[in-house]
Amino acid sequence: MDILQIVLFATVGALLIMAIREMAPQVSFLLSLTIAVILFLIALQKVTGVLVPIEKLAALADVNILFFATIVKIIGIAYVVEFGAQIARDAGVTSIASKIELVGKLFIIILAVPIITAVVDTVQHLLP
Repeated sequence: MDILQIVLFATVGALLIMAIREMAPQVSFLLSLTIAVILFLIALQKVTGVLVPIEKLAALADVNILFFATIVKIIGIAYVVEFGAQIARDAGVTSIASKIELVGKLFIIILAVPIITAVVDTVQHLLP
């Protein structure tokens, strides 16, 4: 599915949601959620195809695979958290959206600790 098909799918979905929102708000929300999940899965499928070439580039650049995997996980967490928070906002529960973002930030910090430690160790070895 190329970008034109994806945008057309999302646009038709948005128009359909707008048309039924007044008559059936619950159905409208479920349709919105379904379209969002489909779009997210399509994007996820495209991204996974890019990871292998990027991993090969990281190996050629002699980047520690642990750091590469951690960075990919951090990026994945950021996208999943954003997706979940937007769904919560669409449902009208902004307090839950804020908590989703907070938990995501905490997970990112936890994952980033080994990278930060390695950078600090490297700097310490470079200083006399």
